[in-house]
Amino acid sequence: MTTDHEQLFLQYVHKNPVNGRILELAPFLGVSDWWLTAGALFQTVWNVLEGRDPQAGIRDYDLFYFDEDTSYEAENSVIVRARELFKGLGVDVEVRNEARVHLWYEDHFGVPAVPFTSTTDAVDHFAAKTCCFAVTNDGTGALTTYAPHGYDDLFARKIVPNPVLAPQVVYESKTKRWTAEWPSLLVEPWPADRC
Repeated sequence: MTTDHEQLFLQYVHKNPVNGRILELAPFLGVSDWWLTAGALFQTVWNVLEGRDPQAGIRDYDLFYFDEDTSYEAENSVIVRARELFKGLGVDVEVRNEARVHLWYEDHFGVPAVPFTSTTDAVDHFAAKTCCFAVTNDGTGALTTYAPHGYDDLFARKIVPNPVLAPQVVYESKTKRWTAEWPSLLVEPWPADRC
């Protein structure tokens, strides 16, 4: 059963035609537990709420999947296939195997990460709760959404920290960029007890 907020969320997400095409094409990648996630979704909603072009300010479109084969070669093979599949979209579709994140996270962000157990587990670890959204297509066109913190903060344009993995500096770097692009956003500070 979908809620009114979920229906509105999906309606706004589809105002960005790139999202719709990725959701249509992604089943052809043949990967398991895939989800369109992150800025492709919440930034599209911000754009719609602000009356902007739905694609404005979106740097890339994150497509996450989960595969127990954590080799670089296996992930790279999917990335190459995705590049061909999405080449006509004119955007950067960043495809990543979330089962591999713990292998490189500390080198990139300075803190270790435990292995994720699924793609939605990875989404649960985003730097802000307001970013924890994902949408997938079961291959028949039926969409499933993942929104562990609900939709209220998203529609209120309020960014709430999620201090479960990403360090404070990552949250602050992201919110600095976002507020420059979407000045109406309200940013809650990083909790003092997690500094």
